[in-house]
Amino acid sequence: MGKSKLKGKDLRKIGYKSNNAISIAIDLFSKHYKHISKNEKLDILIKIRENPENYASDEVLSKLAHEFMEKVEKEDFTIYKLSPKPKPFTVFGKKFIDSNTIHQMEMAMQLPVAIKGALMPDAHVGYGLPIGGVLATENELIPYGVGLDIGCRMSLSIYDLPPNYLKKNAHAVKMALKEQTHFGIKTMPTNKAEHEVLERVEFNETELLRKLHGKAAKQLGTSGSGNHFVEFGELILHDNNTLQIQPGQYIGILAHSGSRGLGATIAQYYTKLAMDSCRLPKGIQNLAWLSLDQAEGQEYWNAMNLAGDYAKACHDVIHQKLSKALNIKPLMIIENHHNFAWKEKQKDSSQLIVHRKGATPAKPGELGIIPGSMTAPGYLVSGLGMEESLNSASHGAGRRLSRKKTRESITGSTLKKTLKSAGVTLIDGSLDEAPTAYKNIEEVIHFQQDIIRVEGIFQPRIVRMDKA
Repeated sequence: MGKSKLKGKDLRKIGYKSNNAISIAIDLFSKHYKHISKNEKLDILIKIRENPENYASDEVLSKLAHEFMEKVEKEDFTIYKLSPKPKPFTVFGKKFIDSNTIHQMEMAMQLPVAIKGALMPDAHVGYGLPIGGVLATENELIPYGVGLDIGCRMSLSIYDLPPNYLKKNAHAVKMALKEQTHFGIKTMPTNKAEHEVLERVEFNETELLRKLHGKAAKQLGTSGSGNHFVEFGELILHDNNTLQIQPGQYIGILAHSGSRGLGATIAQYYTKLAMDSCRLPKGIQNLAWLSLDQAEGQEYWNAMNLAGDYAKACHDVIHQKLSKALNIKPLMIIENHHNFAWKEKQKDSSQLIVHRKGATPAKPGELGIIPGSMTAPGYLVSGLGMEESLNSASHGAGRRLSRKKTRESITGSTLKKTLKSAGVTLIDGSLDEAPTAYKNIEEVIHFQQDIIRVEGIFQPRIVRMDKA
């Protein structure tokens, strides 16, 4: 019996190279052919290797035969070429936008699915699509055209409080910001917040979202790091504003943040799926897309919308906690996404998917907030519905210096002097977000006179950001 036992070296001599095939052969023949000689076993094994199709239906040997049958791998991806020339797009405030950013937008407009595009005056280089880039497709979703921070948004609560409220209550306001707001991942609230968004059925629709529910619950009501903030300030509403609020001075809470780990994980997951099925040239591969006709495209659409609603929920919690802590009640809350994709009807009645990566929706009469920096004013605006901008406006002043260059160009003492001169108190924060990192917000707004109407101006006074 021992002499008929097969060994790996026996199979290698007759052309068995795969460890998996050798393992299967030894296992099958030790169980089903143990009463025949080694030579008889080897003879059968040679025949299986040479003509595996003859054994494909064999009750015992089919598993081994399939190891030798030609495996036809179906290509489940498509290779796309870029158009020779970019489709035309409008650039607003071109003097503020460097050539690398414009080149990045030109490459995006060479995508075969690109229909229309626009570049806002706050634009700068991003991943895939420039920050401040707007790109419309017919039926395709580009996860990196939305960005990692899905649903990153602004929200402004307006309070009818005396002009001196912040000075008289500076300590209470600072304590409220320190106790009720949380940034980054270093510190989380001790008590989990509650919001109906956590009960949404979408969290049970895919394995990915089921796994992310716990993280979403943990981070609800918190803010991201980097340029995200929560701040108190003074809001001046202009005469003839469209808010149906009397012109004059108000107090406001302004917040900027997105969908936290939930949105980032969704973006990374579906970007990889898109890149696996949609192969693009080097340098633009991150702008791979998913069709809404695909199951994966529908999944991303639903997940993106859930992340957007979750981002809103985070803002809801932040504003509610601050209002409760200070025992104040808002007259009105204004909010808008600026990292998202929308289905929007065009003037010719067609429907496009409009990706705004760092751009504010600006349909006729649509309200939005365009912040400046920790010292520069933010602008409360309403859209004028400009077709060339795809009903979009800037989402801020836009960076003019990278974080590294900002750190190299300013000291902590200089930042403190700048803040003191502007009458602004900063809680935590870092040199990365110093006002010098940003373009002049007034000039950025100036180049959007045909895009937006200014309804009011918000001046930051007490600002909280993530620690360095």
